[in-house]
Order: sequence, then C-alpha cells, then structure tokens
Amino acid sequence: QVQLVESGGGLVQPGGSLRLSCAASGFTFTTSWIQWVRQAPGKGLEWVSKVAPGDTEKYYADSVKGRFTISRDNAKNTLYLQMDSLKSEDTGVYYCLKRPYWGQGTRVTVSS
Repeated sequence: QVQLVESGGGLVQPGGSLRLSCAASGFTFTTSWIQWVRQAPGKGLEWVSKVAPGDTEKYYADSVKGRFTISRDNAKNTLYLQMDSLKSEDTGVYYCLKRPYWGQGTRVTVSS
C-alpha cells in the first residue's frame, strides 16, 4: 500500500533551518508529482510546494518562496524540503502528499 513517512521536524529558533524528508513507497515515485502541505495551529491547510517527477519543475507558495527548497531523490524514493530563514509563522504540521495519499505529518515549531 502507499506509504508516505515524514521526518525531520522539531523546534528551531527564528532564522534557523530544518530539512524535512518524506520516504515514499507503494507507488511509482519516479513518475509522480509530490507536494508539501502544512497546517498551522488552529488554521486550515496551506499548500507549500510541489515538484515534478524529474525534479525539473518546482513551485512554491509566495509565503515560502526564496526560503524553502523542494527536492527529490528518485533513487531513494525520498522527497525533501529544505527550510531556511524560518519564521514563527512557519510553525505547523508538515505533510507529504501524493494525491490522494497523505503522510502522518511532522511537526515544526519555530520559536525562541
């Protein structure tokens, strides 16, 4: 079955960095668009970024553009999200998404 397992979340100070990973299995990773979506405490879901199968096309929400970088390693069936210059408003649970499948999420807390 399809599995998406996120990791790499944690507590970081404003201005810091984190790298999230999403290990995928159960589908053809190399031909799939994969996305990151987040949910801040008490708020709705916010789309963050997506990447094409060949890692050639990448798209970002305006709120993270220039600070976050999405990438993938098709040999490892793994998706990444490098998050730099983190802000308190980046706090939330980050989910890896391959429609219609979701991971369990990894929590990111940006706080001093």
